[in-house]
Amino acid sequence: MLVLVGACDNVSVVLRQSLVQTHTPDALKGRVFAVQNIFISCSNQLGAVESGWTTAWLGPVASVVGGGIATIAVVLGFAAKSKALRNWLQ
Repeated sequence: MLVLVGACDNVSVVLRQSLVQTHTPDALKGRVFAVQNIFISCSNQLGAVESGWTTAWLGPVASVVGGGIATIAVVLGFAAKSKALRNWLQ
């Protein structure tokens, strides 16, 4: 499973980088890459802090279940709000 998850993560990185490079205007590429790198470098640490706090407050099971529910809610929210994204994916 770790190999599979790692491979999927690598594919998602390549896809995100390709989309940013092809859809960002040339005049903004430096700024976009700078912001993207800040978020990428901070995301693991911020996620670890959030997971630790949630686990301390709610316990490990509720933390994992709540994270799954929150993830599904965010995906459904974006799917409901973004008609352009739904059309692009089809």
